[in-house]
Amino acid sequence: MTASASRPVDAVLLMGPTCTGKTALALQLADRFPVEIVSVDSAQVYRGMDIGTSKPSPAIRASVPHHLIDICDPAEVYSAGRFRSDALTLIGQIKARGRVPLLVGGTMLYFRALTHGIAPLPAANAEVRARIDRRARDIGWPGLHAELAVQDPDAAARIRPADGQRIQRALEVFELTGQPLSRLQKHAEPSPLSLAAFALQPFDRAELYRRIDARFLEMMQCGFLDEVRALRARGDLHADLPSLRAVGYRQLWAHLAAKISLDTAIAAGQRATRNLAKRQLTWINADSAVKWIRSLEDQELVPINRVLRGAVAGGGPDSVW
Repeated sequence: MTASASRPVDAVLLMGPTCTGKTALALQLADRFPVEIVSVDSAQVYRGMDIGTSKPSPAIRASVPHHLIDICDPAEVYSAGRFRSDALTLIGQIKARGRVPLLVGGTMLYFRALTHGIAPLPAANAEVRARIDRRARDIGWPGLHAELAVQDPDAAARIRPADGQRIQRALEVFELTGQPLSRLQKHAEPSPLSLAAFALQPFDRAELYRRIDARFLEMMQCGFLDEVRALRARGDLHADLPSLRAVGYRQLWAHLAAKISLDTAIAAGQRATRNLAKRQLTWINADSAVKWIRSLEDQELVPINRVLRGAVAGGGPDSVW
């Protein structure tokens, strides 16, 4: 994945835990370099999900080109495979315009799909998924996770017992192919691109969690509950859709379904967001190719500035770190 001195950088990746200021930094970089921003966010792809995803405002998106935002209806399923295909296409188009692709977000599975490739897996099967969903209603996702642990221990070790979306996919692949998902994933093709990856973590863990909790309350004040209420009022959406499994949406949906109180939903949403940040940090720390940006001081930004400057110039020694 890492760029080399003999090859121009194809794209720059800016990842990091939620609520660390990735969007603000991306806009700061856009003021200095001719970049176009590609969102790497599994929830921002959905229309009508603005407040809870901290989606950039229309004014911001008008000032700097953004991609992969508002491209799907919440009833659709947007996958890591589709993201990889879309991102590869966009990177080529952005480069052809003489600009630099800057991929920004916190969906680590999407970053991994881009950098490490996607295994040749079967397409989603509605009948199989419906059957798995019915069993989940009967015994719960932790019960299905226990079954997955028997069929595919490696996949089960990576998937949380409450992560219904990933449990469903692993069980679906096993039923359709007779092979464990973890085995098939070993045949993924790595990215053909030259990429430079950075991760932003300008706060210590306690401060990050404080900001996460405060931002959730701010989203509530900005109408997050009304946003989820509008989605629910459509009548064609349900809690098992990937869009509505997003943190915050899942908890507020449960409140509107009269399953939990609003205070409980808010606390659960904050906790889920903190847990998301933990998982994001785990993903990033496992990738030695990622260079951390530990603060927003000028000296910390020198490496990413150097890469972008080199990419604008067409590569060469200044394009790597």
